[in-house]
Amino acid sequence: MSLAKPCIGCKIGLISKAQNRYEGILYTIDKVNSTVVLAKVRCLGTEGRPTDRPTPPKDDVYEYITFRGSDIKDITLCEPPRTHHGLPPDPAIVQVGLYKNSMV
Repeated sequence: MSLAKPCIGCKIGLISKAQNRYEGILYTIDKVNSTVVLAKVRCLGTEGRPTDRPTPPKDDVYEYITFRGSDIKDITLCEPPRTHHGLPPDPAIVQVGLYKNSMV
């Protein structure tokens, strides 16, 4: 498991040692506590991977999930970070709310 800071904000796929796959946005990596935090996470279940406890996919989207690094089997980059509505890439930007003109 060796992800660098430039991956923060990227869509990540993660497979746990329990063979469950999760997809979400990489929020942070805590090297001291050996954890990985994903935001806007979907659990896709075991997807046929061999396990004693098969898990179906879940419809829920979780605000965030903190994973123990020692229980992560694999991490893959699914897609690069999204741009913030035309703003330049800036690690200082955490979230953008776009003002939409509305007719009253």
